Amino acid sequence: MSKAKYIFVTGGVTSSLGKGIVAASLGKLLQARGFSVTIQKFDPYINIDPGTLNPYEHGECYVTDDGAETDLDLGHYERFLNIPTSQENNITTGRIYHNVIQRERAGDFLGKTVQVVPHITDEIKNNFYKLGETGKYEIVITEIGGCVGDIESLPFIEAVRQARFELGPNNAVAIHLTLIPYLKAAGELKTKPTQHSVKELLEAGIQPDVLVCRTEHSLSHEIRSKLALFCNVPIANVIESIDADTIYDVPLLMRKEKLDERVLSKFKLKHKHEPKIDLWKEFLGKLKNPTREVSIALVGKYVELKDAYKSIAEAFTHAAAENECKVNVKWIQSEEITAENIDRYLKGMSGVLVAPGFGERGIEGKIEAVKYARENKIPFFGICLGLQCAVIEFARNVLHLENANSTEMNKDTDHPVIDLMEDQKSVKNYGGTMRLGAYDCQIKKGSKAYSTYGHTRIQERHRHRYEFNDSYRTRFEEAGMIATGTNPDTGLVEIMEINDHPWFIGTQYHPELKSTVLNPHPLFVRFIKAALVHQNEVK
Repeated sequence: MSKAKYIFVTGGVTSSLGKGIVAASLGKLLQARGFSVTIQKFDPYINIDPGTLNPYEHGECYVTDDGAETDLDLGHYERFLNIPTSQENNITTGRIYHNVIQRERAGDFLGKTVQVVPHITDEIKNNFYKLGETGKYEIVITEIGGCVGDIESLPFIEAVRQARFELGPNNAVAIHLTLIPYLKAAGELKTKPTQHSVKELLEAGIQPDVLVCRTEHSLSHEIRSKLALFCNVPIANVIESIDADTIYDVPLLMRKEKLDERVLSKFKLKHKHEPKIDLWKEFLGKLKNPTREVSIALVGKYVELKDAYKSIAEAFTHAAAENECKVNVKWIQSEEITAENIDRYLKGMSGVLVAPGFGERGIEGKIEAVKYARENKIPFFGICLGLQCAVIEFARNVLHLENANSTEMNKDTDHPVIDLMEDQKSVKNYGGTMRLGAYDCQIKKGSKAYSTYGHTRIQERHRHRYEFNDSYRTRFEEAGMIATGTNPDTGLVEIMEINDHPWFIGTQYHPELKSTVLNPHPLFVRFIKAALVHQNEVK
């Protein structure tokens, strides 16, 4: 058994309470005290990973350096801890069952009947312990997706019960996040939903060590005492998690409630030192006290669910603080944009970001948005499909290649300026088969990308099947759209820029996936700077 300490975070009453933010905040505080920490998410759905899920169903699909398609909570973990995650940090029911079934087919169980207990729960526990057994981490935080009482969560909850027993009382902490609703008609907070949620947990054999209570109003001493009495938790371990202005306030709120101290006390770990969070406070100070503001249009096809572009939204937040400005993001549904009405949507915007996505729906609206930004010299940033739309627009309207398109949208286009990558043409299964993860990019000196990064060699994360068709590169570059970043091994185009434009950059990769609080992504920082310059020029 590893020497790491383990924290298990479960949720009750309702989903979307913020288990990921609480886990990331606790991890940040423990890390700031000098402990090596990692966080993992166990999702109870049967998909192997979220790679084939609709963003409206699950929010964005977050991609790690090693090419894992994961839950968006891993983005929070990286943004808070400022360290990369991997495939080992996100496990689904589908992956658990897949592994067990493969072992059964290989004869590993010697003819025994394969059952949820012990075989499935053993596989879950093996994955609980895997990161701790590397020796790299002193504390491993495990977030269990879904709610206690959900049928699909039962094997995970049982695995947590077994793990706590195996690890011993000073090596495992169970934190239960729950809701304390406020009934406006009665004018009071209600503890009964939490009592019932804890009762469900107790019936599964888990006594929570700490209660974290989401609430719109502060918890009185009376409420805390009641929760402590009926949930068998010391009153000091009843933690208030009040609604915050920003998710980045939560570590400071959890520090105020001494969540990190309660966990360390349970582990019988000595405090290495007080949390060193001066840089975090400095970030919050800039974020909350902007000296100017700017409006950016985000043109996408999943804008009704903001979580579909979660990493982009957070990258804007990090870059806004770096620029000491407020970024007002206008979310625009690309399906609604036409050549006739685009002025209504983009007039007054100081920057235009065309977001990633898949499929034909809304593509023409994105292309119109690119054209508007290019012709009106508005700072433009295209990510993945956003770059591809920029290429299509330039081909149609500057190179005059009639009906130029991507073969994703039109297989029979006369000018496939965006085409399926060669190694993707034989792919039959869609799950986990895209160009995924971190790849090198060589940047041309003298380009906007070079002035932004300050390096000729970078590494960024990808998630795509289609690429710029290199047979058109000469025609594009002669007309002023330059490939300023390419993969050194394959020659695939990674970055395109327009020379005679104040700031026009498209990237095939996803820079938003590497932006963190303490390391805002330089492309977002520079894009907002360019938008501020444009705003001043048009005043």
